[in-house]
Amino acid sequence: MLPLFVAIPLGVGFLLPLIEEFRERTQFFAVTVLLETGLLLALSLVKFGEESIYRLGGWRPPIGINYVLDGLSSLILVVISGIAFVTALFAMTYMSKYENLGKFYGLFSLMLAGMYGVALTGDVFNMYVYLEVAAISSYALVGFNRGPEELEASFKYLIMGAVGSIFILLGIAMLYGSVGSLNIADISVRVSEVSDQSFILLSTALFIVGFGLKAAFIPFHSWLPDAHSSAPTPISAMLSGVLIKVLGVYALSRILFNGLNLPNLTPEILTWIGAGSMFIGGMIALGQKDLKRLLAYSSISQMGYITLGLGMGGIFMSQGKPAVATLALIGGVFHLVNHAAYKSLLFLFSGGVERIFGTRDLSQIGGITRVSPVSGATGTIGTLSISGIPPFNGFWSKLVIVIAAIWGGLYPIAGIVLFTSAITLAYYLKVQRELFLGEVAGEITDKGKISPGIYVPLLILAVCCIGLGLLYLPEIRGIVLKPAALALQEGSEYTKLVLGL
Repeated sequence: MLPLFVAIPLGVGFLLPLIEEFRERTQFFAVTVLLETGLLLALSLVKFGEESIYRLGGWRPPIGINYVLDGLSSLILVVISGIAFVTALFAMTYMSKYENLGKFYGLFSLMLAGMYGVALTGDVFNMYVYLEVAAISSYALVGFNRGPEELEASFKYLIMGAVGSIFILLGIAMLYGSVGSLNIADISVRVSEVSDQSFILLSTALFIVGFGLKAAFIPFHSWLPDAHSSAPTPISAMLSGVLIKVLGVYALSRILFNGLNLPNLTPEILTWIGAGSMFIGGMIALGQKDLKRLLAYSSISQMGYITLGLGMGGIFMSQGKPAVATLALIGGVFHLVNHAAYKSLLFLFSGGVERIFGTRDLSQIGGITRVSPVSGATGTIGTLSISGIPPFNGFWSKLVIVIAAIWGGLYPIAGIVLFTSAITLAYYLKVQRELFLGEVAGEITDKGKISPGIYVPLLILAVCCIGLGLLYLPEIRGIVLKPAALALQEGSEYTKLVLGL
C-alpha cells in the first residue's frame, strides 16, 4: 500500500481544480481529502514499527526506485497525516469565505503528496523531485491571498527555495559522479570504497546548505518569517508543523546518516548549527510584536533543538557511545513530533485570534480568554508546551536532549539548551501577559462567529500536547521513538533491508 500515500493525494490534487466552479462539490472533495488523510494515518498506524519495501515496477535496487517503510519513515508518515488531518479540518471552516477553493485544496493535496514521497523514497533524485512538488505547491499557497505582502513573501520564498534546490541538485550530481548511484542504501556501500573523498565532502556541504535553506537553519532563515506570517493560517501550520521538517531535517538526516555514513565533522557542524539556530531564533523572537512573526522565529529556534539532538547523536556514534547516541537521537526525533503538535496548535490559534480581533499585533489585543475561553485554554496549553513546562510534551523532549548532552560530556551544549529554554519561556510569558491575561483590547470584529470547525482542531492538538509526553514512557518509547532513532543510528540495517543483503 505504500504507493497509495503518494498516488491518492496526487490524484486528488489534479482533480479538485477541475470542479472548482461547483463550490459545494469542492467542499465535498475537500472532505474527501480530509478523510483520505485520516485513512492514511490509520494505515500508517497499522504498519507502525514494521519494516517493508516496495519496488516500483518490480525493479530491484539500486537500478529501480523503491519506497522504504522503517521506524523513522513510519513516524514521519504519522506526523504528516495527523497534522494534515487537523489542518484540513480547520481549513474547512477558516477558508470557507475564500475564492478558488478548488485550487487551494488541490495545492494542499499536491504538497501532501510531495511530503509523503520525500518520507518514503529511497532514491536521492526521486527525493529531489518529490521535494520540488511539495515546495512549488507551498510557494503558491503562501501567496494564495494575492495581496502585496503575501506575493512579496511568496516570491522571496520562491527565490530562496530555488537557491536551496540548486545546491541540492549540485550535491546529487557530485555524489552521482563519485559513486555512480542514486539509491541511498547503495550509496552507503559505495561511498566507503571511494579513495578520494573530496567530492563526497563537497556534496555533503552542498546538502547541508541546500536542505538548510529548506529547514530555515540560521543563517539560511530569511525567507521563513515572511512566508509563515503571510500565508493563510492553515498553511502556516503546515509549513511550520511538518513541511520544514520533512523537506529539511528529515531529508538531510536520511542522506547523511543512511547514505553518506556521516562524513568527518558533519555531526559537529549539525550540532553547532542547531545550537546557533536555537539561540539566535529565540533572541529575535523575544522582540517581536506580531504574533505570527513571533511564532515564525520560534520555529527557527525549535528546529535548532531537533538538529542539535541529531548532531549530538552523530557525535556520540563516532565516539563509540551507542547508548548515549540513541538517547540523543530519540531526543531529536521526540522534539520533532512535539514541535509538530504545539506549533501547529499555536499557528491555528493565531488564526482564531486574528479572526476575533482583526489584527495580530500583541500591543493592540488582549483578554482572549474572556472573549473566547476555548481559544484561551488551548492557546495556553500550546504556550506552556513550547516553553517546556512540565508535564506538557515539550518538557520531556527538551529534558531528553539535556540529559544526553550531560551524559555525553557536552556540558556547553547542555547550557545553551537550558538558556534557550529560558528565553523561550520569557517571550511566551510576554504573550501570556499581553494576550491572555490583559484586559480586552481592540475591536472585536468577529465575536460569536468562531464555529466548532475552528475549535475542534485546537482541542485535538491541545490533547496531543498533553498526551504526547507519554511517549517517553519506556514501554511506548521502545515502540515509537527508539525504532525511529535506530533507523538513523544503524544505517547498515537500512542497507540490508533495501538491498536484500
